[in-house]
Amino acid sequence: MPSDPEPSLHQPFPQTRWSIVVEAGGGATPESRRALEEICRSYWPPLYAYIRRSGFGREDAEDLTQEFLARLLERDTLAGVAEEKGKLRSFLLVSLKRFLIDFRKRQRALKRGGGKVVSFDREEAEMAYQAELAERETPETLFVKRWAQTLLESVFDELAAEFDGAGKGEQFDVLCPFLQRNSGAGRYAEVGERLGMSEGAVKVAVHRLRKRYREVFRLRVMETVADEREFEEEVAFFFDALEAG
Repeated sequence: MPSDPEPSLHQPFPQTRWSIVVEAGGGATPESRRALEEICRSYWPPLYAYIRRSGFGREDAEDLTQEFLARLLERDTLAGVAEEKGKLRSFLLVSLKRFLIDFRKRQRALKRGGGKVVSFDREEAEMAYQAELAERETPETLFVKRWAQTLLESVFDELAAEFDGAGKGEQFDVLCPFLQRNSGAGRYAEVGERLGMSEGAVKVAVHRLRKRYREVFRLRVMETVADEREFEEEVAFFFDALEAG
């Protein structure tokens, strides 16, 4: 998976584009519900990682993640942050902290079983948590790292889906290593032989892939903020989080 996109910050931020968090806080509408569900599907991994690092076992962390997401889906949960047009990442982290404080106050065990908000692979979540676990990491630093990785994975998955839809899945699998920084340009001829393309055609395909990667990355970040200033801050945060990892 690519780990070092280089999005351009010089393109104008589209002021008419609503961030997903603003749309999700728009009241009891189908659009709001879809936006909330997208938030739940896309950003549960950092929530799970934070809860696990806060001292909860696997089963409790799964249950607490589901309950927190269920609360997000309640009507007007995001109304406040929508009005302020804040960062989705910051809002979710603050909300999760408050949720866990409330849970500890209640001091009751969650009943496992039905009522799940999103379907996720618990083994995958636990493996990711264990892979990222370090003694020095706090729940906050683990949340930040997993947030950045989750966003990057969503960009990669969207690109893969686009290539698959165009019948170019194999081409994407072969070209995606070129998304990494300092990927060897000397491999163009080798890749061309594998794909039945000229070296020049491979160079063009890699250029287009990188351009599209930057575009999708940019759009993904824009969905979680409200304006250009926050966009630039979030991109800087993203790279800091990856370098810290």
